[in-house]
Amino acid sequence: MKGPPPDPIRASARKAVATRRAGKNARCACGETRVKGLIRNTGICAECEREQKGQTIMDNHHVAGRANSPATVPIPANDHRDVLSETQRNWPKATLENREGCPLLVAAASIRGLIDTLDYLTEKFVRWIPEMLEALSTMLAERLGRRWWLNTPLARFARKEKNKCRKSRRYR
Repeated sequence: MKGPPPDPIRASARKAVATRRAGKNARCACGETRVKGLIRNTGICAECEREQKGQTIMDNHHVAGRANSPATVPIPANDHRDVLSETQRNWPKATLENREGCPLLVAAASIRGLIDTLDYLTEKFVRWIPEMLEALSTMLAERLGRRWWLNTPLARFARKEKNKCRKSRRYR
């Protein structure tokens, strides 16, 4: 899990400003409530506004920061604004801005950006899977019995049983 931002006061101030801009208890018709995804005083999120204009809902995210690399990856606009751009704002200013083009700061930004992007992708696509598998296991055990996977194609994924014939050996 990620730790707190290096400057929690600045992060909190940014969130307060975004909340004031979006309006108290703002919510887009699509259900988006993250204030950084909402457009100032419109009651609509960035993705819905773009859809209404016939534009793509994707942003090009500069993984290592714009100052460090032109390389981008497409990210949904609301997630880009609320998650990835916000994590970059928590980077050291010298790394994010890299005014002199220092190659060590480019490398640091590349690693930071990769970590942030992998965290985002893990949260979006992977973190829910163990809980779902555990719930499914419980449901199958209740409906089909404790060892429901026996004699199914899933048996090959089961934990291997210890060899019960082998006697324990004592080493001298």
